[in-house]
Amino acid sequence: MVEALEEGRRRTLALVASVSDEDLERVHSPLMSPLVWDLAHIAAYEDLWLAHRYGERPLLREELTATYDAFETPRALRGDIELLGPAQARQYLNDVRARVLDVIDERGVGDGVLHEMVLRHEHQHNETMLQTLMLAALPGYELAGRRPVPDGAPSGTHTGLELIEIPPGPCTIGAPARGFAYDNERARQRVEVARFLIGRTPVTNGAYLGFIEDGGYERREWWSDEGWAWKEEFEITGPGGWTADRTAESRLGGLEPLHPDRPVVHVTWYEADAFARARGLRLPTEFEWEKAASWDEHAQAAHPYPWGRRRPVPGLHANLDQRGCGAVPAGAYPAGASPYGCLGMIGDVWEWTSSFFERYPGFAAYPYREYSEVFFGTEYRVLRGGSWATRSRVASTSFRNWDYPQRRQIFAGFRIAADA
Repeated sequence: MVEALEEGRRRTLALVASVSDEDLERVHSPLMSPLVWDLAHIAAYEDLWLAHRYGERPLLREELTATYDAFETPRALRGDIELLGPAQARQYLNDVRARVLDVIDERGVGDGVLHEMVLRHEHQHNETMLQTLMLAALPGYELAGRRPVPDGAPSGTHTGLELIEIPPGPCTIGAPARGFAYDNERARQRVEVARFLIGRTPVTNGAYLGFIEDGGYERREWWSDEGWAWKEEFEITGPGGWTADRTAESRLGGLEPLHPDRPVVHVTWYEADAFARARGLRLPTEFEWEKAASWDEHAQAAHPYPWGRRRPVPGLHANLDQRGCGAVPAGAYPAGASPYGCLGMIGDVWEWTSSFFERYPGFAAYPYREYSEVFFGTEYRVLRGGSWATRSRVASTSFRNWDYPQRRQIFAGFRIAADA
């Protein structure tokens, strides 16, 4: 666990190593925090849970509690209040980590649940920070630790419009009782899922461009009432980051040509829903999504994995862990296919589902109510799968992300579905 915590911290610091103090303190988007807030928040969260609550030590900087509490200080306020400067935030990170390592030397990690939660919290903030850096588009920014990615399937092999039939039957939904999982992934349940069709891959830029050229942002009948109102209010004509001529998209550090075979990214739930409607299709429910990605015994018995019974390893067989600084061509990791043959269900882009973020039967808030419970309801839609910026330690077929349907700063795309 110590090495994992240290590796996570190296990643955090590497993300901002080339960012100036001025850019660390700047609000780059009203949707995002100043990057320096994220740094100190990571430290405050670690101190609270591992040094204070687990190690039973006084808080290192109790006066900072409200400032770096995500609920006490919402994003809209973080650029208007006094924050620790970049050097102070880095020192806070170092000082808290030294305390935590002392606690681990004295007491070990116990069952490891709190340490795992804190580590994954830092990983998830890394992805949030990458969203901020994407929006900032800082000249000359380079993502540290970029690794090569496969060339992917031959051009045009996958568009996201190819459908796979998933047979009816039960599916195990949620995380097992043992091991680490978030409270919203439990209690695990067996669910009957009717026969349905689902996209072999996420929808690609090329397929989405066809939607635009067919009048996708002009045809009222393809949009929900809420989606059309959002589109009109903000004069939306394409995914976030696409230029007016539809030939380039915003990347970390500038522009690059729009790659037709990569999954479309930075689309809202409204846009994903409109695309599906235009094709006479729909978005999958989160239970359908999880069944299509499932590696439970029922799925394996019905559809033996073509490369053997060994399930894919997310870090090796999916586009995760900031590899390549963006999505890769759809289908580029065939060894990561689900038992049913779906590709890219983990990594590349988060995938919108039709489901609202609701509690599972038997849900119990843990270790604190504000992680999930306060968000349940019809305001948020569920996303599944993880993106290229998600750490492999976080990504799983049962992990549930959620956001407002109008959000597009996240690395989100979608996969289509249909009744069979």
